Amino acid sequence: MSKSDKKLTIAISSRALFDMRRSNQVYEEQGLSAYRAYQIEHEEIPLEAGEAFSFVKKILNINKILDKSKVEVILLSRNSADTGLRIFNSIQAHGLDIVRAAFCGGASPYRYVQAFACDLFLSTHASDVAHALESGVAAATLIAAPSRVNASEKLKIAFDGDSVLFSDEAEQIYQSSGLVEFARQEQAAANKPLAGGPFKNFLSALQTLQREFSEGQSPIETALVTARSAPAHERVIRTLRSWDIHLNECLFLGGMEKTEFLRAFSADVYFDDQNLHVELAREHLPAGHVPHGVMNN
Repeated sequence: MSKSDKKLTIAISSRALFDMRRSNQVYEEQGLSAYRAYQIEHEEIPLEAGEAFSFVKKILNINKILDKSKVEVILLSRNSADTGLRIFNSIQAHGLDIVRAAFCGGASPYRYVQAFACDLFLSTHASDVAHALESGVAAATLIAAPSRVNASEKLKIAFDGDSVLFSDEAEQIYQSSGLVEFARQEQAAANKPLAGGPFKNFLSALQTLQREFSEGQSPIETALVTARSAPAHERVIRTLRSWDIHLNECLFLGGMEKTEFLRAFSADVYFDDQNLHVELAREHLPAGHVPHGVMNN
């Protein structure tokens, strides 16, 4: 399969796609048998939307806009097929075009992300996400947040830079030697592209999908939202140029808090390696923690 023929493939856990808090409460308080009985009893009652629902719905809508299948979403679940029937019924009730799934009967499903050739894995299980990252797949832990729907028809995805789109090489210098030395070394290395981080390949796949549309017509917009400022901006710009990746917006905030900027961009989801930024953002939009780099060691 050529690169142009490959679909953008996203794996999602059932608890990221749907609001399963009540179901999970039954499991934690009463055990597996009660959970199974509860799910079967409510089999025909669709689950409500979860943190990633709007993101999934919008990205699947790309297929309708293009009138061809360029995106696939795959369900990876710790449920058994028996308890998972309610999840598939909910998928159908919400009109989501999801046809592939792995129900793992309590085991971690991360081991299937490579078999399905996934570009991204979203879950509420931090351990599954960590394992997926270790296997080379972009992954993030979606943090529980109030249910919010972005009314915009466009799919807007925001990324942190260091340790997410880029490696943590610069972040290591910042943490060990401080801001002045970080800025000095980044300025000196302005013409040397940064190594790719865990989300580089996902961003590249998004860029390929954006190129299916005419200039200015793509329903997908991407943004870099980084604490960097001048003069450390130049290396980032030259790195993206060397990757032949064009972001719709780049925000160099110089250490300012990111949440209001993410709201102004109307992000459907934001990915950051630092829990602090994720926790601040999650009250206003879906946010995913990427447990990668020096800040997570």
